Amino acid sequence: MTQLSESAGGTSTRTVRASFLANENVRAVLFQLLVGGAVLGLVWYLVDNTMTNLEQQSIATGFGFLDRSASFAISESAIPYSPADNYFRAFLVGLFNTLYVAAIGIVLATLLGTVIGVARLSSNWLVARLASVYVEVVRNIPLLLQLFFWYAFITGVLPHPRQADNPLPGVFLSNRGLSVPVPEPHPAWTAMLIAVAVAVVAVMVLSSWAKRRQAKTGQPFPTLSVGLGVLIGLPLVVYGAFGAPTALDMPELRGFNFRGGARLTPEFTALILGLVIYTAGFIAEIVRSGIIAVSKGQSEAGLSLGLSRGQVLRLILLPQALRIIIPPTTGQYLNLTKNSSLAVAIGYPDLVSVLNTTLNQTGQAIEAVAMMMAVYLTISLSIALFMNWYNARIALVER
Repeated sequence: MTQLSESAGGTSTRTVRASFLANENVRAVLFQLLVGGAVLGLVWYLVDNTMTNLEQQSIATGFGFLDRSASFAISESAIPYSPADNYFRAFLVGLFNTLYVAAIGIVLATLLGTVIGVARLSSNWLVARLASVYVEVVRNIPLLLQLFFWYAFITGVLPHPRQADNPLPGVFLSNRGLSVPVPEPHPAWTAMLIAVAVAVVAVMVLSSWAKRRQAKTGQPFPTLSVGLGVLIGLPLVVYGAFGAPTALDMPELRGFNFRGGARLTPEFTALILGLVIYTAGFIAEIVRSGIIAVSKGQSEAGLSLGLSRGQVLRLILLPQALRIIIPPTTGQYLNLTKNSSLAVAIGYPDLVSVLNTTLNQTGQAIEAVAMMMAVYLTISLSIALFMNWYNARIALVER
């Protein structure tokens, strides 16, 4: 009897263990724990091995080098910078340059891509074919080659500063860039920027109110004309209230280059042209596919109500296509931001260029690369979060 009981007890234990492992949720948790442990072990091994090798080679680690003087010049900077500043200041210059290029590139690529995408659907044969040729050409030439082409074109075709073209008073075009006059510092310009921000908020509120009003009454409101009036009128009123300053800082040729005013450099221009033209080709296809995905009956219904083709596109097709367009367009925004790292190939001082110089001077390869990775990851996640929020905001909500 005792042997039978022990046998029965062992069988019962094995049965419980087998039933425990047969549970899918339990197996999933066990597998995740095993994989997670393996990943942590691999990370620990790599970090320990790296630190040991660095110690053996007497290479310092950490971010203390950021407080040391950078001792190198940066050709373009959105914030004040000199070689006497530290490496952290140089890092900020590269970061702001990258953000500046990404912001301008995203806006211009969206506008150009939308125009090209709509043009591909035009009933005009020539317009549609030209848009198709544009898309097929720019999407099938590597971006780096396009950057080289635009940089070589700008620096090779335009004259030297001493023979610079002077199409307008104070405006000079040469292979060093486009030099233009800029207003001299005055409180009026700061006040105008604030007025523009206030006007943009006011137009957004006005647009929201006009949509609610039209939904309730069926009466349209001239949002476009009134909005333009607010955007233009309010800053002009503020400008006049502060005395309407007209003093300009004019560019002048000194030595081999122009001093004063503002200058659009060949490196920046080539980078923006390459990024915008290349990314716009992909956005154009996204816009075209989004519009095609909307039922043709929507267009026919709008035309039968007496709307023009432009009104049908603006009021019926694009709002519905936007729900299809946003997700893949987010990927193109991320690609444009990451592709801006190719700026180092044509000499524009973006984040990668600045940190590469820092790496070469300090030898802090791991820290420099980690900073690059962290910045691009943060920018990409920020763009993705914003676009996902906007996509959820315009999504159809089922009742």
